[in-house]
Amino acid sequence: MTEVEGRHVTIRIETKSGEFELAGISNGNILFSGLAQGLTLPYECATGTCGTCRARVMSGTVDIVWDAAPGFARLKRDKGDILMCQAHTKGDCVLRIPSDVGISERPRPRQFSGEITKTRLLTHDVVHFDVALDARMPFDAGQFVVLAAPGMAGGRAYSMVNYAPETDRLSFVVKKKPGGGFSQWMFGGALQGSRLSVFGAVGKATFRPAVEANDLVIVAGGSGIAGMMSILDCAIAAGHFERHRGRVYFGVRTLADGFYLSELSRFSIAAKGALTISLVLSHETPLRDTHPEFPEIRLDTGFVHEAAARGLEAGTETALGFVAGPPPMVDGAIRVLLKDARIPARSIRYDKFG
Repeated sequence: MTEVEGRHVTIRIETKSGEFELAGISNGNILFSGLAQGLTLPYECATGTCGTCRARVMSGTVDIVWDAAPGFARLKRDKGDILMCQAHTKGDCVLRIPSDVGISERPRPRQFSGEITKTRLLTHDVVHFDVALDARMPFDAGQFVVLAAPGMAGGRAYSMVNYAPETDRLSFVVKKKPGGGFSQWMFGGALQGSRLSVFGAVGKATFRPAVEANDLVIVAGGSGIAGMMSILDCAIAAGHFERHRGRVYFGVRTLADGFYLSELSRFSIAAKGALTISLVLSHETPLRDTHPEFPEIRLDTGFVHEAAARGLEAGTETALGFVAGPPPMVDGAIRVLLKDARIPARSIRYDKFG
């Protein structure tokens, strides 16, 4: 039980695998509260876009934070369907989830307070920023957090660029998006010292080299490279490329739109030939085969999933595939990994964002 607006609240969750009772609500958010208590609740984006965290209110009432969330499109709201990531409890309630739910053995996400300590413009529409947390956060490479800024409704999901098993410093990248409240705020002026609410770490598109002995195939579009940087950082630190190979396909519009190229070049050098990196230009034809400043990085043209289809050779069936970017790009890349590389669906991990 927890106290919300001066009252104790109990949330009972009915699932195919049994019933659970939440003993507390983190910031009132039902999804966050369940994850913080170790429940393996269904979710993907955790911010209202995908619709995966569907539940039905059987009794009681909840407040909806973002009534126009795209994830509501497939729900039967007249039947009481909600998105748990957008639902705050108002009192005792019972929810029904149409899937199995268990107790996770992984570190549990929770709420942190953060402060922006540094920003760095990477291109005209991409900015890197660092956040200092009030406590250390454990996370797996490829995970993300939900950031909320004062005065903005709801949260935004951002993958960590850096990697450490446990740290109080997180790095992120954000691309300027027309109409995007958080991204517009990030480009709006001096942000050093600004406070953020941080929930995490969450996300299932992760890499754990201690238990995964596989080659890696990475396909990323634009700022989708963020979580892939964390995965590569982790792989290099673990010596993964001493025994396995990796292929990275990073899609941007033009040569000038590439970023983190110095870091990617260092990863390639550290892997001693076991990691190939291709920068794929969708709106420009490169004049040479390699980057003029970073010769370790190959240049290609077209859509990034098409470049991956051309570059992947036989023998990738046992690889792990990681994909991140806008939904059409992710869908195209997954088709390539399934059909061309013959990587089984269970070995493909992806993040879609709009």
